[in-house]
Amino acid sequence: DGCLCWFDLRTKDVLLTIEAANKPISSICFKSGNEDHVYISAGNEILSFDIRMGSQSKPLETYNYNRDEINQIAVSSKGYLAAADDSGDVKIVNTTQKCLYKRLREAHTSICSSVQFIPWRPWTAITGGLDSKLAVWDFSKGRTLFSIDYGSPELQNSSSSGSTGQCLNPAFVHSVAVSEEGILGGLYKVCAVARGDGAVDVVDLEYELAPAKSKGPSRARGSTMSSKTTDLGDGSNNQCQRRRIHLDYSMGGHTAAVSCV
Repeated sequence: DGCLCWFDLRTKDVLLTIEAANKPISSICFKSGNEDHVYISAGNEILSFDIRMGSQSKPLETYNYNRDEINQIAVSSKGYLAAADDSGDVKIVNTTQKCLYKRLREAHTSICSSVQFIPWRPWTAITGGLDSKLAVWDFSKGRTLFSIDYGSPELQNSSSSGSTGQCLNPAFVHSVAVSEEGILGGLYKVCAVARGDGAVDVVDLEYELAPAKSKGPSRARGSTMSSKTTDLGDGSNNQCQRRRIHLDYSMGGHTAAVSCV
């Protein structure tokens, strides 16, 4: 309905409603370090509001750099705003200078459904799309650092083996979540990927982003991953090649598309 609503979780009452847009709101995020400042996306537009101004709040900023409908927005600690849209592009906005900073393109051939910044790498963003691809970017240069194609035959075959009952939908990337800190005692800095085939992948981003020479005979940086599907583990000596977890129906997971992580 184009409205922003704030609830008091103790009383379950609505504290504030702002009529923010005349279109459905597709995504919302707060300015880093300031929860009074909120960004929303509606259609192909991004607007920001100061909630301290109450129900009569008017947009503080408006950005119209995306061609198509925006699916998700995210804000970095440095004040950059990312917007992923139906064209497959991601626009990066400098909210300090209030201008378009970079356009991330050509990694996705279909709808870009999700975008997140990587907190411990301030110039790095990650995107996922309905082309079944996950891409990690150096957004200061507008180029991809690496990508994973979940639709590739090798990954599809390895994912389907032993997964009787798994849904047969394409492995679209519907959602991506990035950990704020490392897991397993800080050993791994990871992202989780919600897929259309009912699986969730957990990827060790630091391993994928490490220089190729530190990984032994694996692929060079910037290439598309298509076969490495081994798991994260407990930190033992065999962990140099065990950098992914694949959670699917065979482990008691989802039998239909995973929409969010």
